[in-house]
Amino acid sequence: MPTPVSSPLWIWLVIALAAASHANEASAQLSLFQTEAQAQQHCPNDTVAWVDFQKRIYYVAGQRLYAQGRTGTFVCRNEARRSGYRRSVLGRR
Repeated sequence: MPTPVSSPLWIWLVIALAAASHANEASAQLSLFQTEAQAQQHCPNDTVAWVDFQKRIYYVAGQRLYAQGRTGTFVCRNEARRSGYRRSVLGRR
């Protein structure tokens, strides 16, 4: 009998599928991270952003929806821009 998938793994599977469904040549370069620290280590000279896969936008630290929701993950802001994600129009709150 198969074992049930734990919820954190399940969430990452959904995120990976969402990313794959929106994949194009540019977004194939998007690196995904579970924590802000992992993303900052990958891109020390860039700003860490929270990408929302459903809305196709990103948030930066200080914005209300930064690191919120189950359909997002941490990425480097420049990678998000090159992958076609647009910045949130909501200001810092």
